[in-house]
Amino acid sequence: MNEAGRGLVQRRGGGIILPALIAQEGDRAGRRFVEFFTAQIRNPNTRKAYAQAVGQFLNWCEERRLTLQTLEPVTVAAYVEELGRSKSVPTVKQHLAAVKMLLDWMVIGQIIPVNPAASVRGPKHVVTKGKTPYLSAEDARTLLSSIEPSTLLGLRDRALIAVMTYSFARITAVLSMTVDDYYANGKKWRLRLHEKGGKFLEVPVHHKAEEYLDAYIHAAKIEGDKRGPLFRSGNRRSGELNAKPLRRNNAWEMVKRRAAEVGLTHKLCNHSFRATGITAFIAAGGTIEKAQQIAGHASSKTTQLYNRTSDEITLDEIERIAI
Repeated sequence: MNEAGRGLVQRRGGGIILPALIAQEGDRAGRRFVEFFTAQIRNPNTRKAYAQAVGQFLNWCEERRLTLQTLEPVTVAAYVEELGRSKSVPTVKQHLAAVKMLLDWMVIGQIIPVNPAASVRGPKHVVTKGKTPYLSAEDARTLLSSIEPSTLLGLRDRALIAVMTYSFARITAVLSMTVDDYYANGKKWRLRLHEKGGKFLEVPVHHKAEEYLDAYIHAAKIEGDKRGPLFRSGNRRSGELNAKPLRRNNAWEMVKRRAAEVGLTHKLCNHSFRATGITAFIAAGGTIEKAQQIAGHASSKTTQLYNRTSDEITLDEIERIAI
């Protein structure tokens, strides 16, 4: 490899490290690779997942002394087969999707003539029921009522969990909200959620979420900071908030801590409240189509994965076994 190639592997474009397989194709391929992750993929979570998938594939190729020019469908198929021995089917499918997308990008940029992954099929994976842990309506009420409203952090946590539950919102969408994203539309209050792909979803605010949000915002004295983050990080020792938005991993730690305090042993995650809200909505007579609209899902099949009403029905039936 020439000196320019070594430089590209080490560092390029403000600190971006290039895999050797890309760098050895020259500067044009290097730029194209960087553009794929900066211009083509806008969602930071998708970018991170695809970067890990692509990096693993390129390392695998390098270990076998392959280049972009020598890749063939049988090579990609062999990688997928090998990956399937240690990874779950959804992970294998995501890795293959990332590789296909990158190589497509390279074809469009005339770095390689054809996409060797285009004809490779991933493993079949049919999902009819989601695995996201959720809370029953009773447990959700217990959790919300257990959070002390006497502290600022308690008010924040209660409002955050309520918003996720009553609006079916993703945690990233909620934590991206500014104070101004909770606004009045006539006599009704609404939430403006920052969803995937730069989209905004506006949903009415449930009266309980409105109550908890009002209490939190008033106590935090952030009404006038319209462009500031709605849910802010804080110091557990001092109980004070700062001007920085709450991070997703900190929200998850908070959820686990709050659940443990009331004896809820579920392996909850931030997404649990999306499943909890959708399940409670449908159990109360709501339709899957309306739940899809509120959640902002492109397909009702995605919404159905969060609908766990069948779990409750199954348990009721099992309890009929009178032994």
